[in-house]
Amino acid sequence: MLTLGIEEEYLLLDPATALPVPKAEQICAAVDLEPVDHEREIQAELLQAQVEVATPVCADLAEASRHLLRLRHAVSSAAKRAGCRIAACGTAPRAGLVPVPVTRKPRYLAMRSSAAQLVDEQLINGMHVHVAIPDREMGVAALNRVRPWLPVLVAMAGNSPLWNGQDTGFASWRTVVYSRWPVSGPPPTFTDLADYEERVEALLATGTISDRGQLYWQARLSDRYPTIEVRCLDVQLRADDAVMFAGIVRGLVATAIRDEKSGRASPRCPQELLSIANWHAARYGLEGMLIDPEGRRRDADDVVYGMLGHIGQALEESGDLGQVSTLVHRLLRRGTPADRQRRVLATDGIRALTDLITEP
Repeated sequence: MLTLGIEEEYLLLDPATALPVPKAEQICAAVDLEPVDHEREIQAELLQAQVEVATPVCADLAEASRHLLRLRHAVSSAAKRAGCRIAACGTAPRAGLVPVPVTRKPRYLAMRSSAAQLVDEQLINGMHVHVAIPDREMGVAALNRVRPWLPVLVAMAGNSPLWNGQDTGFASWRTVVYSRWPVSGPPPTFTDLADYEERVEALLATGTISDRGQLYWQARLSDRYPTIEVRCLDVQLRADDAVMFAGIVRGLVATAIRDEKSGRASPRCPQELLSIANWHAARYGLEGMLIDPEGRRRDADDVVYGMLGHIGQALEESGDLGQVSTLVHRLLRRGTPADRQRRVLATDGIRALTDLITEP
C-alpha cells in the first residue's frame, strides 16, 4: 500500500470584515501542537496572511484524517486567540487596498522583487497530496498516466469563485491565478526520467525560475520526498473532502503504477487538449459538461464515475472504496464548495459566507 501525506494552505481573515490579516508568524508561534510530529507541520506561506500545514507520512486515510483534523483545530484555535480566523477557501473573498506583506524569507522576497504584481495577488490556497513512488523512473511513468485526470480533479475541487469581492464566474479562480506563473498548469508528457531531468534543467538554465520549487505544474516529482505531488486542488471547506481527494489521488497513482508494470498502453493526451480541459474544469466545475481524458464532452457525473471505475481496483485494495465512493456521491449531490459559497453569499450575505469558509 502506498503511503501518503496532505498539505493544506489557509487564509487568515478578520471575522468582521472578511479581509486578510498578516498574522502568520504570530499564529505559527502560538499553535499548540503536542506532540510535534515534524518541524514542517505548520509554517508561514508566501504572504503573511497565509499558513500551511502538512501531515506526517500516513499509511491510510483514517490516519490522514486524524492528523488533518488535529492540525486544522490547532491552527484554528491559535487564530481565534489572535483575533482572526483560518479560512479554507481557494481565494480571498475580499482584498484590502494595501497588499499583504510578503513573509520575510529570502526566497519569497526574491520572488516579489521579480514579479511583484503576481506575488501581491497570490492570496490563493491549495491542497497538495503526496503519494509514495517506488523510484523516480516509475514516478515519471505514473505522472504521464495521472495527468489526463487532473482536470477532473480541478472540477471536483473548485472552491474559489470569488475575487476582490466579486463572483468571477469560475469554480476555481485559483487555477487561473496560478496559471500566470512561467511553469504552471498540467505537466507535459515525458519520455523517461532522463527526459524529465533534462527539461527541468533547461527551464532552470533560462534564469526565469530560480529553483525547482517554482515548477508549478499541477503534478510533479517532489524533490524533498520520494513522492508524486499532485497540486491541482483548491483547499477544501471540509476535512473529510480533503481526505477523499487524498484517497482518489492515491488510487490514481496506484493504478498508474499497476498499468505501467503490466505494460498497458499509456494514454495519449495532447498538451493543448489537456490545457483546454483544465480551463473548462476551472470555469464550470461540475456544472453540466466536462472534457474527459479522451477529449470528449460528456456529462460531468459520467466523467467522475468513469474515474471511480478507473481506480476502483486500487481503492478496493487499499480499503478506501466505500469511504471515497460515499463522499464522491455526496459531492455530486451537493455540488462543489464553490457552489456552496455562491449559494450562501446569495441568500445570507458576506457574514454568512465568512462563517462558512472559517468553520474548522
